Amino acid sequence: MPFEELFPPHELPVRCLCFRCPVVPRELGQVALASVDEVATFAVDKRRDEHLSGRWLLAQALVQWGLDPSQIEVRRTELRAPVLGYLPGLWVNTPLPSISIGHAGAWAYVALVESGWSIGIDAEPAARGIASNAFDMMAKGEELLWLQKNPEQAIHLWTAKESVQKAMQMGMHLNPRKIEIPIGVGILNISIENSKMQLQSWSFSDAKIALAWRRGSVVLRTPEDDLLDATQKAMSEQEWGVGCKTSLGKV
Repeated sequence: MPFEELFPPHELPVRCLCFRCPVVPRELGQVALASVDEVATFAVDKRRDEHLSGRWLLAQALVQWGLDPSQIEVRRTELRAPVLGYLPGLWVNTPLPSISIGHAGAWAYVALVESGWSIGIDAEPAARGIASNAFDMMAKGEELLWLQKNPEQAIHLWTAKESVQKAMQMGMHLNPRKIEIPIGVGILNISIENSKMQLQSWSFSDAKIALAWRRGSVVLRTPEDDLLDATQKAMSEQEWGVGCKTSLGKV
């Protein structure tokens, strides 16, 4: 099984695809979307395998979306959030989907959502536990009291918060204690950092999975993007047409 598609139990109001694949050793040269510079910083094989498996899975997801991954690269925002862009020199500015990449246990996860939205996916092995002395690092107030009474829900809460951090494109720059997850089933509506977001969690096979999404996304522009936009604007303002004026004299 090279990779498998994941289906949230409740349909999203926007186009979205989710996949996972096993984390296995891969050759750098066989993963088109891998970052050579980033891979060079990994001190352990496990982290290298996770990165390469995630980028390999992202390429498969882009194909399923209808895109050619050989024309695309992964860029990083100031907060290290992954963003897709076309390779320099292609002179293409067709909107690309927003992405989220994650790793959990022996699996890599990828989610795509249509342009103009942000998405975050997170998962953890269902059997994983979180020590109770770490609860106050992920929750506060009434939410912390609830978690202390329901420690079996720690993984559910943690994956939900991480998916929100990713959908906000902030990662751990957004303190998980500031994210309060309502308790319930179905699609949940939450507010964070003046943003409205939706979230759902579910169990799949051996994992707990959370998916968060919102309107709006960080876009990294290039000089090519600016020139293409300026060209299109100039063309739209130009009066195009062919005409001729002919005078016929009497003979």
